[in-house]
Amino acid sequence: MQYQRIEKGRFLSRPNRFIAHVELNGRTEIVHVKNTGRCRELLTPGATVYLEKSGNPARKTKYDLIAVEKGNLLVNMDAQAPNQVFREWAEGGGFRPDLTLLRPETTWGDSRFDFYWEAADGSRGFVEVKGVTLEEGGHACFPDAPTERGVKHLKELIRSREAGYEAAVCFVIQMAGMTDFAPNDVTHPAFGDALRLAARSGVQVIAQECAVTPDSLSISETVPVCL
Repeated sequence: MQYQRIEKGRFLSRPNRFIAHVELNGRTEIVHVKNTGRCRELLTPGATVYLEKSGNPARKTKYDLIAVEKGNLLVNMDAQAPNQVFREWAEGGGFRPDLTLLRPETTWGDSRFDFYWEAADGSRGFVEVKGVTLEEGGHACFPDAPTERGVKHLKELIRSREAGYEAAVCFVIQMAGMTDFAPNDVTHPAFGDALRLAARSGVQVIAQECAVTPDSLSISETVPVCL
């Protein structure tokens, strides 16, 4: 995926989940943060951030904060990006080469999955996509905060698998150079337990890191999953 009209700034503060104060061209700008997660290890005072200027003159904020430098890492933190880059990757044959249908936001029973797919061999299934921005010593982790919603999604994937569908959860790591991926058992052990149960139940667990630039994001390499 490609961003437009990118500008470089310096992070100052984050009054709430939705906005940040950024120094841009010598002035303080109030910008929209495209990630409501904590991101405390990313948004530190003085960090270099990248903003996309909106093309909508009626918006209250002119910019979206989409990426941040963490040491030598460039981390995309746009929470909407993982689904988009997964779709681009899957449509290009990365998920599986024989897809005949890839439909986003599909309801099944009481569940709503990020994607439903069908393949030429008659198989069909669901995929949940999770964006990963947490890194510790070259290891990618999820989640960065407790997520009961994430546990619920895994349980729904298990139910779909029991009903005869194929099922997968894809962790889109929004940075490059990771050694591996693992659930963050320290922050939310219940999510790690649910992920291991899902894997034992036949749910495919995938981790894909991304090539990241200030104005682009695309899925690149497969990363080993450590459960």
